[in-house]
Amino acid sequence: MTTASRVIIAAVAAAAVGLAAFLALGRAAPAPARVLAPDVSFSTLQGERFSTAALRGRVVLVNFWATSCVTCVREMPKLVETYRKHRDRGFETVAVAMRYDPPNYVIHYAETNALPFKVALDPMGDIARQFGDVRLTPTTFVIDRRGMIVKRYVGEPDFAELDALIEAKLAEDG
Repeated sequence: MTTASRVIIAAVAAAAVGLAAFLALGRAAPAPARVLAPDVSFSTLQGERFSTAALRGRVVLVNFWATSCVTCVREMPKLVETYRKHRDRGFETVAVAMRYDPPNYVIHYAETNALPFKVALDPMGDIARQFGDVRLTPTTFVIDRRGMIVKRYVGEPDFAELDALIEAKLAEDG
């Protein structure tokens, strides 16, 4: 093996370790304390319009995703299960499709998989921008009854941890 090959292999290995460390740190990155969720307007696939302010009093999960994102597609059944488990106790889920995701793909996925929660389009990227310029998918926010962001996950959440957090927030008074 040549010296140049060893240097390239070492550089690739260092980059992989760095990327793994970055992803591990970002997986359950807590939102800064006491940050109010931005007041954004959502438009669902069915044409329903609502805002984050209208969701106050509920615990809300906002998930930024894309049909082209393998991790997003893999976690979607778990998001459905989480929604079904908690929806009758004041829990809401909003899946926000990224601006680059073609609306017909989003509609097809939502219908084919019978997504039971609100699915919104973000054609201009305004919602993603207002939530801290979300670019990586999936990115998930948990918002408490007062409208405060209590957690941000980049990548697939630990669903046992997410479930415990939702349970705790549902038990709190608004």
